[in-house]
Amino acid sequence: MAKLNFQEELRAAIVGSELIRLVLSKPQAPDDFHASKATIRPIEVSGRIKYQWSSQVGSQVKHTNYSATQLLEALTVAFPHKFLNAHLFTTKADITARAHYSLRNPEASRIDSKRKPPSLAAAVTEHNRTKNYLIPEGTPCPFLEAIGVMNAAGVVRPSMYHKFRQINRYLEFVQEIAHVLPTEGPVHVVDFGCGKSYLTFALHYLFTRIMGREVRMTGLDIKVDVIAHCQELAEQLELKGLSFEVSRIENFKPSGPVHLAVSLHACDTATDRALAGAVGWQANVIMAVPCCQHELNPVLKSEQLGALLTHGLFRERLASLVTDGLRAAWLEVQGYQTDVIEFIDSEHTPKNVLLRSVRRSQSNPEVAELHMARYLALKQAVGVDEMALDSFVTR
Repeated sequence: MAKLNFQEELRAAIVGSELIRLVLSKPQAPDDFHASKATIRPIEVSGRIKYQWSSQVGSQVKHTNYSATQLLEALTVAFPHKFLNAHLFTTKADITARAHYSLRNPEASRIDSKRKPPSLAAAVTEHNRTKNYLIPEGTPCPFLEAIGVMNAAGVVRPSMYHKFRQINRYLEFVQEIAHVLPTEGPVHVVDFGCGKSYLTFALHYLFTRIMGREVRMTGLDIKVDVIAHCQELAEQLELKGLSFEVSRIENFKPSGPVHLAVSLHACDTATDRALAGAVGWQANVIMAVPCCQHELNPVLKSEQLGALLTHGLFRERLASLVTDGLRAAWLEVQGYQTDVIEFIDSEHTPKNVLLRSVRRSQSNPEVAELHMARYLALKQAVGVDEMALDSFVTR
């Protein structure tokens, strides 16, 4: 039987579009300045197949995209010169390789390889179509493992795939506005009603591991046991700058300027208290995903919309739209440019509206007057005299 040539198998997998994942480990120079591990996987970027190289350097994960030719060139340097172990997953086989290589005596080097039946091919049917997630599939992520989204090998659990997509989608929205946050010093983030804190941990990962920023993050919730669990998890994962506190939204006093205020599914008028708190602090960015908007349902009245309001289902849906529409208009009145975005596909959750607001650097009285007129006009159109936000901050 011919001896297995790992380098040839690797090249064939890349050229033949059979590569699912390649993991390089056991660095020749194990220290905080060199990558301790690298994971390579195919992704689709602008309709073309690229290969994302994720390197673990100290506490950060760095991502670089290569063409097939660039990847082959990079791999000739990486293995076995920088890493001694390699695990190749293809649609046809799993191949492990262990290099016995010395930088002082390269001629005496050798690579031992073993081939097994494919373990990932059945689960990955469209591996070359994998979305370019900020937190990629197939790369172990400590916090996602801790909250049960991934296993230790970086494989997303089938029952948690919707949560994995939700987390990545949310991070994309945050990354898009990162340029309006301070460029120096720690980023101060407050999460209102953090609950189990999936997105709180994800934001910490985005800022510290992907963007290389220092953070001061506080997760707030009124449930003592939930906060205790989150704090324990943060300490277990050694997440610097992340803490949790039992507090109502209106009672929390930040220790300094708040740059990003977030709220996910704060029930009913708790979303309004979160928005009001963030506006009062003049947060640079506010991101809120509202939940169960019940406040306006019983007070909606409109002759023109009578055919809708007489049906409970239509009335409930209209109340949700009106409530979030008024919130978006109110934020514009307060000096925030606001986008209303579909957070995640409605097949996963009907609570899929994201209000993303960025504070304007300069005020314009004419613009403010226009937004106030729109806010009042919408209230009048649906017969709303007053809502919770009216008792909070105004400009």
